[in-house]
Amino acid sequence: MNDLSPMQTPGSVASFTDSGLNVTLRDGQTHYFNYYWLRDNCPTSFNATTRERSFDIFHLDTAPVAKAAEVKGDALEIIWAHEDHVTQMPLDWLETFAGGKRRHDPSDLPRKAWFGDHYPSVPRFSQPELVSDDATRAKWIEAMLVHGFTIVTDMPDSDEGLTQTAELMGFVRPTFFGTYFDVRTHINPTNTAYTAGALELHTDTPAEEFAPGIQFLHCRANTVDGGESLYADGVAVANAFRERDPEGFKLLSEVAIPFYCEHDTYDARSRQYVIELDQHGEVSGLTISQHMADIFDLDQKLLDDYYPAFCRFGRMLQEEQFMMRFLMKGGECMVFDNHRIVHGRAAYTATSGDRYLRGCYVDRSEMRSTYRALVSEGRFKA
Repeated sequence: MNDLSPMQTPGSVASFTDSGLNVTLRDGQTHYFNYYWLRDNCPTSFNATTRERSFDIFHLDTAPVAKAAEVKGDALEIIWAHEDHVTQMPLDWLETFAGGKRRHDPSDLPRKAWFGDHYPSVPRFSQPELVSDDATRAKWIEAMLVHGFTIVTDMPDSDEGLTQTAELMGFVRPTFFGTYFDVRTHINPTNTAYTAGALELHTDTPAEEFAPGIQFLHCRANTVDGGESLYADGVAVANAFRERDPEGFKLLSEVAIPFYCEHDTYDARSRQYVIELDQHGEVSGLTISQHMADIFDLDQKLLDDYYPAFCRFGRMLQEEQFMMRFLMKGGECMVFDNHRIVHGRAAYTATSGDRYLRGCYVDRSEMRSTYRALVSEGRFKA
């Protein structure tokens, strides 16, 4: 290291090194900042119109290094060697990233687990209000981020109504079932959902490499006998499983298993973790479907432990304390996180009435993007 004489005044550069600057910030601590990072994130590196980085660090002839640096007012000023350029970096901006802190994400909200008695408390939003008011739309998406399940009421009785509602959150995302799917009794069903039989708790399309994140189920009619909807919060169940069975939790969160879905025109396959963890190590959701689980092509000795844990967790999902049961009503749309909420259905009598649900998906990343745009200023918004 080639430390030069440090300037000792508070809020000044403490020392230069071959690869970066040590800067004492307003918190009284000295923080290190890499030269490449400082040059790459100079405020002039970004185009305010496109909101993209316009500076190309790949085209520097030599590694960036400071010729001089000092604090002037509320900014760190760097005069760069080997190029005719000066960077002025706000100190409060440097503080937000000191020590490798992640950029703040307003959509990174703590999840609130819920249980079988949650139905009266499910956040509900009127579709016309979502369409007309961005503040209400932001509250709706926030409820999705926190609870993972909402009900949209007053839905138009039309295909277009579902599209309009989904596009309030993001782009409609096709799967191998198509862009939209219709849940009703089919003569030649290609999926268990298209029968009148019971449907076990599951997440949708686990055979896709990246399964869609948010599911919309628009109830157009529901007058049959039976067909009670079943929902459970995978976060609540997995958190309880972590306490009850830590070794089983470790297996289900660290060993990926195969899923499949095939018919005449598709053969989808993937490997997924049953319990998903986020960047904080917290449970973010599940990927599970007994009827789409492929042959577990794992070491047979590993299966001595994995299969019992998998079955213990599957049974736990069905415990009454976690299971929310209700009958969907025409004009309602269930909106839920397909990577968090497991859903199913009790059997019904197909000839007793009409049961018709129309569904589609939006990716979770689209939902988070929309939320950030609604509630935050971003880098360049006025």
